[in-house]
Amino acid sequence: MSFGKTFNRKDRYVMLSPRLLEILRTYWLDAHPRDWLFPGDIPGRPISRDAVELACRLARQRSGIQKPITPHSLRHAFATHLLETGTDMRRIQLLMGHRALSTTARYLELATGTVCATASPFDLLPHPASTSSPPTPEYF
Repeated sequence: MSFGKTFNRKDRYVMLSPRLLEILRTYWLDAHPRDWLFPGDIPGRPISRDAVELACRLARQRSGIQKPITPHSLRHAFATHLLETGTDMRRIQLLMGHRALSTTARYLELATGTVCATASPFDLLPHPASTSSPPTPEYF
């Protein structure tokens, strides 16, 4: 997994992929925000939590998805996708800012298909050479 930059915010590491960085640069060049990358309705203030939640609701309605979508559900999806693509639990723990590994382990329940599909080390052992079966006695 390769990501451009990593920012530490309150013990959470937020990955910034090169692709997203490119999109944000284009947005910045077009919008020229002054104080905040995502300014809020109040001058000099960032976008509010309520505005982010409203954007999630509108996106859900426009997409036709029936389940509720919140910023927190996107966070859960992010962690689950990391787990499903093979990222180790300790790294996910650091990225999510969890103090206890048991908190991060909750994502194992969400990714049971991936966890159950893990190959057993026994399956990685070479197959023994086939031996010819002993001759069966012939009875007349």
